[in-house]
Amino acid sequence: MKNIYVGNLSFNATEDQVRGMFEAYGPVERVSIVTDRDTGQSRGFAFVEMPDDDAAQKAMDALNGTPMGGRNLTVNEARPKTDRPRHDGGGGRGGRGGRGGGGGWGRY
Repeated sequence: MKNIYVGNLSFNATEDQVRGMFEAYGPVERVSIVTDRDTGQSRGFAFVEMPDDDAAQKAMDALNGTPMGGRNLTVNEARPKTDRPRHDGGGGRGGRGGRGGGGGWGRY
C-alpha cells in the first residue's frame, strides 16, 4: 500500500476529482482531502492510498506538476507523520520579558 501526498490542490477540488485522476493508473483505496478543523475548508492538500505500488509510482511520476484547477500539483510519496511537540498555547517565554523596570527611579 502506497500513501501519496497531493499538494497545491485547488481549494475547490473534490475527492471524486482526485480519485478520477489516480484511477487512470490503477485502483484507489482511499482519498482524503485535508480540511481545516474549525472552518471545514480545504487546506489545499490530500492523501491518496493505492494498493498497487507500481501503479502508485506511475501515478506519482505522471501527475507531479500536472495542472488541476489552475494550479500545478505536487505529487510524491507521503512521509510518515513524525511526533512533533505540541504547542498548548502556554509557556515558552514566560512573564513580561524585557529588562524588568524596577520602581521607576531615574526616569524623571
